[in-house]
Amino acid sequence: MARLILFNKPYGVLSQFTDAGSDTARATLSDYVRVPGVYPAGRLDRDSEGLLLLTDDGRLQARIADPRFKLPKTYWVQVEGEPDDASLAALRNGVVLKDGMTRPAEVARIDPPELWPRDPPVRFRKSVPDCWLQLTIREGRNRQVRRMTAAVGLPTLRLVRWRVGEWTLERVPVGDWREVGV
Repeated sequence: MARLILFNKPYGVLSQFTDAGSDTARATLSDYVRVPGVYPAGRLDRDSEGLLLLTDDGRLQARIADPRFKLPKTYWVQVEGEPDDASLAALRNGVVLKDGMTRPAEVARIDPPELWPRDPPVRFRKSVPDCWLQLTIREGRNRQVRRMTAAVGLPTLRLVRWRVGEWTLERVPVGDWREVGV
């Protein structure tokens, strides 16, 4: 029976179990998940938070991480600025990045979600508004969501992955994990 772990990765944690070769000690998965034989299915940048799936099943890992399967990934994104209809339409149609055109995303403005405090907190500027978007993509390029929002003039301040396929962060506190049936 395959194991699948839903981990709520805190800000600043690497999506790997070791940090070999680094001059400074950085937090890794081994600081939070002490389950032998599981590996991340996909990546989540050090400065991103939220759902990271870990499994001991290679086929399941490939199905989750491989863009060919187009598994939807939903993010809650705090952006700097107020999105207009044109910037939201651009995200929905796909945007041109240095590595090519993205697939269309599903995007909507949302109320600020009830999340754990981030350490360190997101910078706050009185003179610059911010808002939250829910963005769903079906591919997984390096830092894709951040690059997409920047391409439409909305730099990302905070990025939280909430859902991958059918799995969500619901009832998983930051820095904690739970095992689910597959």
